[in-house]
Amino acid sequence: MNESFSESYKDAGVDVTSGYKAVELIKKHVAKTKIPGVMENIGGFGGLFALPKYNDNEPVLVSGTDGVGTKLIIAMMMDKHDTIGIDCVAMCVNDIICAAAKPLFFLDYIAVGKIFPQKIEQIVSGVAQGCVQAGCALVGGETAEHPGMMKEEEYDIAGFSVGIVEKSKIPDKNKVVSGDVIIGIFSSGVHSNGFSLTRKVFDIKNNKNILEKHFDELGKTLGEELLIPTKIYVKPVLELFEKLPVRSACNITGGGFQENIPRAFGDNLGAVINIKSLEIPVIFDLISKTGNIPQRDMFNTYNMGVGMCVITPAQNADEALNILRSFGEKTAVIGEVKSGITGVKLD
Repeated sequence: MNESFSESYKDAGVDVTSGYKAVELIKKHVAKTKIPGVMENIGGFGGLFALPKYNDNEPVLVSGTDGVGTKLIIAMMMDKHDTIGIDCVAMCVNDIICAAAKPLFFLDYIAVGKIFPQKIEQIVSGVAQGCVQAGCALVGGETAEHPGMMKEEEYDIAGFSVGIVEKSKIPDKNKVVSGDVIIGIFSSGVHSNGFSLTRKVFDIKNNKNILEKHFDELGKTLGEELLIPTKIYVKPVLELFEKLPVRSACNITGGGFQENIPRAFGDNLGAVINIKSLEIPVIFDLISKTGNIPQRDMFNTYNMGVGMCVITPAQNADEALNILRSFGEKTAVIGEVKSGITGVKLD
């Protein structure tokens, strides 16, 4: 590896030896994510993963891909990079568990203006932590140096995850009926959506110091609040699918309640959400008041304190809540599926 070096390439802005150093630094983090099925360590041209044996002949692979969006700007402005990888994993695995799929492995792609090995290590340490929380393996990734396209200190991260589920266990949203209840699993805060609006509300581009301002109502600085990682719901949600007849599930990400909840049931149905059942984090009140953002826009942009919803028959609600709470999750019945309406009605 040490012989692979080009002075000319370095003069053009790419130092391959920095990439090699970054790989060495991240290996210890990747090792923490190893689970049964991983066939080799990182360094090959592809991540190998042996599928587990299933009782029937219809295992289905479920995949999801996403990035972190402009939350990255906050991380870069604060020079804090060890949690953003959790967000990236969460954005992918929280999608695929809506199909009752168990995440198997994850790969990331990090594009940088210049490779700073220690910064790459911080980013990947977060990715590894997210994989541990999700119970999946980090089997590979790519770090690409893009001088001339990005400033030296800038970077972007995206990833994808693959999970597996028996075909017979995939929820069918068309089986959701009027009277089914919507259970909300509470979020850790803003998660990874709505940051373009958040940055505008606080004028972060022109007022970087506001990230360092301590807000008594938050109990922390604004920057600390905004970088709280996206909650990963894999283990409690999969347990719920295993033990109860969950009809459907939805990940509350971009588009908030208005876009995501209707994706969890068929046509000719809508949802009525009881706002009083929510525990809306203070950060959302602060955003709304500071930016004079109307309620509908808030619920159409942010998770408003609910990161994941599951839909189940009403008679199973108490048992579902107990299962989720056994994992330490804050949760509540937040609404009901109704016929004769469309979309999401806030009550």
